[in-house]
Order: sequence, then structure tokens, then C-alpha cells
Amino acid sequence: MQPIYVLIAIAVYLGMLMFISYLTGKKGIDNDAFFRANRQSKWYVVAFGMIGTSISGVTFISVPGWVRSIDMTYMQMVLGFFAGYLVIAYVLLPLYYRLNLTTIYGYLDKRFGTNSYKTGAWFFLLSKIVGAAARLYLVAFILQSLVFNVLGIPFILTVTGIILIIWLYSYRSGIKTIIWTDWLQTLLFITALVLIVWQLASRMNLDFMGIITAVRDSPHSRIFVFDDWASTQNFFKQFLSGMFITIVMTGLDQDQMQKNLTCKNLKDAQKNVISYGFAFAPINLLFLSLGVLILLFAQQNNILLPDVADQILPFIASNHLGSFTLGIFIVGVVAAAFSSADSALTSLTTSFCVDILGMNNKENKPEVEQSNIRTRRVTHVVISAVFVLIIMVIHAIGSDSIIDAIYRIASYTYGPLLGLYLSGLYTKLKPKDSWVPYVAILSPIICFAIELLMMHFYSYKMGYEMLLINGAITVIGLWVISLRNNQYIQLKTTKL
Repeated sequence: MQPIYVLIAIAVYLGMLMFISYLTGKKGIDNDAFFRANRQSKWYVVAFGMIGTSISGVTFISVPGWVRSIDMTYMQMVLGFFAGYLVIAYVLLPLYYRLNLTTIYGYLDKRFGTNSYKTGAWFFLLSKIVGAAARLYLVAFILQSLVFNVLGIPFILTVTGIILIIWLYSYRSGIKTIIWTDWLQTLLFITALVLIVWQLASRMNLDFMGIITAVRDSPHSRIFVFDDWASTQNFFKQFLSGMFITIVMTGLDQDQMQKNLTCKNLKDAQKNVISYGFAFAPINLLFLSLGVLILLFAQQNNILLPDVADQILPFIASNHLGSFTLGIFIVGVVAAAFSSADSALTSLTTSFCVDILGMNNKENKPEVEQSNIRTRRVTHVVISAVFVLIIMVIHAIGSDSIIDAIYRIASYTYGPLLGLYLSGLYTKLKPKDSWVPYVAILSPIICFAIELLMMHFYSYKMGYEMLLINGAITVIGLWVISLRNNQYIQLKTTKL
């Protein structure tokens, strides 16, 4: 496929996004629209767009490539995801709506104090900006390899251009715009996924039932692992990891919850979470089936696949499926990447403005509101620049599997958030607020030491269960500093 056609497709796509931004910006560009979409979003629109936000371009590229090394065992985590969404819908969302929060970390302020609140917000900012940059890096790298290297454009300009595009359509109305652009982007990437599967199956002379039979009979069709407790793919490890990863990376993540909080009421928000939680299983199953078909196609045609898992699908799409499929692949990847990155950029801006700067989006004075809008726009620009910087650092370091790296980073950075919320919701602990940041920082350090020791003495490689250990250590640390503080708060879960 000629690079000029790719650029034309991206330009048309950008035009569609800018048109949506114009329409949503006509009815309000104030901070309440940027942060909460004035609490007027339709739950079904949010739900469909959330599929794209949660799956991202990394899933599009990495999950099919994973099949070669771990078969279809990723589905065990996907099943755990849905259990996590149930917890979000019926435990966390009622809390957030009852407190009428703009950012979810406001709960920590009410429960523990200002230092705990700021700690939670800073851990989110760190976790999200690294995770979102890692997701976007992979897509930028693929576009660079397939398109922009031919044009002689350096990687840093590719990355800067992508971030600039996202900033252009999100800076006016923020989450109000993102809800609708994500809807479009989800539609595009799901369509691209289905078309790629169809194109690959056509070249293998497989109809619908043939696809099912080929995937079922493949040696890579294994989903469940019950017999190997030491394996990182053990069902119970994967299911529980999936459940808690969803709780922390969605339920305790301002990026994911910001869209839920734009729904008109709690009931709509719960319908939103449950519906897109259901959608994850068939979509991820299709991604894994695509991975199986790629391996079968390569075997039938004596194709030597790349060693790096994240390069398998791009390699097949660009070299063996024709220009039409390559175009579909690029559109799907870009749509999936943008749907994840734009909401991350918006949520980071929201959290920094509200949680760190203490901005009050309910202020009625016009001069204060205008000042807050200017501050928010400057913050949006600065965070965009930080995105570019982190992506270039990731590019220098490299990674064989970005999605695995994202989950491992989450195990360390989201663990303290998990511990804080578990302590707040299910204990009566009243830790000394000024000591909470030290506990939150120390917990990941202890986890890293545990991981090294387990590998050194027992040759045991820690998986995503590190998230649970991290959260447990944080709870223990909060209990210790509660003893020193010698205070307990009589607080029932049903009230706060």
C-alpha cells in the first residue's frame, strides 16, 4: 500500500474526529463539560466507546501474537475481567455516585485525608501516563515501520504528530468529545478486526464453520491450565489477576471511570459497565482466534514469523495479505490507539487539575472559570509533551511484548491504590495521613525485593499475582501506621 494513501486515510479520519469535536464543543467548552460531560451522556454510547478505550491498539497487535507462546490461555484473564466489572458496578460505582465525585480519588480525601488523596492521585498519574504511553508507542512504532520510514520521517515527528492530532480534537470539550470519538473509533477497529479475519480465512479457503473447526483443532486452542501451579498461566492466577487488574485499572482508574461518571445516574452507569464487560469475551476470543489462524496460515505457506510476538500480525498484514488488508489493519490500529490515548490524555488533565491543583469546576464566577479553563488548557499541552517524552524513552528501552509490560507495570503502580481502597471500604483503620505516602512508596519496593528473592531461591517467576501481594502489603502498612496513630474511625461500608 502506497504511503500517500495511508496519509490520505489518516487525514480523512482526522477530519471526522475534528468534525465531532466541533459538534460537541458547540454546546459547551467549560470545565464541567471537559471533566464530566455535564453528566448528560447516554449509557449505551459510553458503553460502546468504552470497548475501544479498554482494548486499545496494544490488544489489536499483541494478543494475536501471544497465541504462539501461551496459546489461548489469555481467555482465563478475560473471564476474570468480567468478575472485576461486577465489583465495579455494584461496589465502587454506588460509592462514587453517592459522593458526587469529579475524580474518584476524592473518596480518599473523605476517608483518610489530604495526603492519602494526593498519594492516590499521583499514583494514578504515574501509572496512567506510563501505561498509555506504552500503548501508544507500539502503534506509533508500527506506523513508523510500515509508512513513515519510507517517507524519511523520523520517529519523534511521527509520535509528535499523533499526540498533536489527539490534542487538537480533545482540548476544547475533553471527555464530552471523547465519548463520541471513542464510539466512532470502536466501530472502526471492530470492523477492521472482522475484515482481517475474513481476509485471512479466505486465503485459507475457510468458511465460518471452517474457521471454528480450524481454531478448535489447533494445538494452540488450549484455554485452561489447571495442572501446573508454578505456571504464570495457571487458571486461578490468571482469573484472580484478571479480576483485580480490572478493579484497579478500571474501577480505581480515573481514565476509565471518568466516562462512567458522565452518565445521568447510577443505574445507567451500572448498565454501561455490565454491557461492555460482557462484550470483552467475544471480542478477545476473536483476537485469539485471529492469532491461531495466523499460525496456521504461516505453517501452510512455510512463512517464517518474526521472533517478537508484537510484530507477527503487522508482518503478516504487510507482506502476505495484500494492500487492502494492510489498509484495514492500519485503520483498525490507529482507531484502537486513538480511542485509548485520547481518553488517557483527558483523564490525566482532569486528575491533575482537580486532584493536584484543586480546581473547582463548579465555581460560578466567570473570571475564575475563565482562569481555570486557561490553566486546564496549559496542563493539557504539558501532559501531551510528557507523553512524547515517555514514548521516546520506551522506544530507547524496547520490549518484546508491550501488553505484558503494561500489566507488570500495573502490578507495581496500582497495588498501593488497591490497598488504599480495600482499607477504606472494608476496614475501620484510621492511618496517620502524613505517613500514607511512605507506605504507598515502600510497598512496590518490597514487592520488587520479593520478586528477586523468589526467583533466586525458588526459581519462581512472579506473575500478575504481584498486584495482590502489593495491595496486601499496603494494607498491612496502613494497619501499622494506624496502630501508631492509635485512632480508628467507626465507618460502615454502606455509608462510605
